[in-house]
Amino acid sequence: MSNINWFQLNNPREIASPGLLVFKDRIAHNINLMVAATGDAKKLRPHIKTHKMEEVIAMQVAAGITKFKCATIAEAELLATSDAQDILLAMQPIGPNISRFFNLKQAFPHKYFACLVDNEFSLNELSKEAKSRNTTLAIFIDLDVGMSRTGISPEDSFELIKEITKDEFVQLKGLHVYDGHIRISNIDERFTKCNEAFVAVDELLKRLDLEKIQAGEIVAGGSPTFYVHAKRPKVIASPGTTLLWDQGYGSKFPDMEFKHAAVLVTRLLSKPKPNQFCLDLGHKALASEMPFPRVKFLNTDDFEQISQSEEHFVVKVSNPEKYQIGDVFYAVPIHVCPTVAKYPKVTVVENGEIIDSWKVAARDHKITY
Repeated sequence: MSNINWFQLNNPREIASPGLLVFKDRIAHNINLMVAATGDAKKLRPHIKTHKMEEVIAMQVAAGITKFKCATIAEAELLATSDAQDILLAMQPIGPNISRFFNLKQAFPHKYFACLVDNEFSLNELSKEAKSRNTTLAIFIDLDVGMSRTGISPEDSFELIKEITKDEFVQLKGLHVYDGHIRISNIDERFTKCNEAFVAVDELLKRLDLEKIQAGEIVAGGSPTFYVHAKRPKVIASPGTTLLWDQGYGSKFPDMEFKHAAVLVTRLLSKPKPNQFCLDLGHKALASEMPFPRVKFLNTDDFEQISQSEEHFVVKVSNPEKYQIGDVFYAVPIHVCPTVAKYPKVTVVENGEIIDSWKVAARDHKITY
């Protein structure tokens, strides 16, 4: 792993471009770092949205991780068909997804399922479905501590929690605290901001304790605040991007020692102008919601990224005489999660050799249920 050219294939002609490589030894490093940071695999509930692969789940289970988080019912199904034991759907099921989630739960009775709730209407809908099936459903309250995307404020959540305690068809499993808005590069400032956001959660826990209500499991954070929550004695950390690590987080959080484990392969497709090249790395191969640059090239620093379309990626070039049509380039995406979802399979590399391919099994919104 110390090889400066760790990303290069010994025979790049074996892979078509654009393509996505994953490096098993680097994924293993990242998993081990996650476990070491918490001190106990039982204090982890990693998100699978980044990779969506059965083989990566298996590597985590082998490291002692049994609890997982996911964003779609397809991802929940992938976890259910793997050795994962405890599955949290970190979304609030709505519409047909309510019955889909219960169908999945019914199909895997030996697995533990839970989902998020942040309002009374959704709670009642889930309770009615559970009642109609003569079952119970585990619920995490989704708390908003500043992200303002989903969730209910800790201050306003008490009455919702009390409703759960009165309902025989739902059970309070825990609290879900996602602070994805905290992305401060400076580690001390990040710790301070994260701790400030968590004060309201601590106050809620004190109130629940006074009312003799068991809060259950506290699942907190994503990747940027992982190191903060990893140190909390009664908190389960739930990073996701840490499994593959992208350039966006890698450049912003240099204190986090995760390794890039997913690399794009692209080729020089055309030279329309002396100092302007086109690569075969379009929207269909690389997430495009970020501003430029959208990748970090690993084997050149000559390219200025200027535009992208469905099949094409245009760059300005400092030293055009160095390159020929067909030349291979390796790049780490700025945002790896939606980039992985563009590929039905990834190519697994070890010591420069292609050793396997892994299916991105939960890239679609539906597998079976």
